[in-house]
Amino acid sequence: MLKLCDIAPAATEKLPPGFTDKSGIGVHYVDAFLKPMNAALPDGTRVAAKRRGLKVNLTVGTKKGFGLMRRIDVSPDPVVMLKACLDEAAKAAGVQLQVTEKEILIAP
Repeated sequence: MLKLCDIAPAATEKLPPGFTDKSGIGVHYVDAFLKPMNAALPDGTRVAAKRRGLKVNLTVGTKKGFGLMRRIDVSPDPVVMLKACLDEAAKAAGVQLQVTEKEILIAP
């Protein structure tokens, strides 16, 4: 597993109810969490993660996958929803993604 990025500490500040969010899925938290994931791996492979509505697109080099933020099926908690969504996107892209408390690891 390679270290992709550190988790942005500012992302947790954007969690509801401390931060006003009318979306119901914590879009401000999701966007702040995904921003540092747009980086390059040590071997030069580009990684990009973008949110489009309820859909999160994950691109690792030429591999692409997406996951959906499922509030009813998974959990109303944005942290749990995003983890399930990223797992789904990574599986669809054919990569392994591991989110720890401080960093995000990836195995292309």
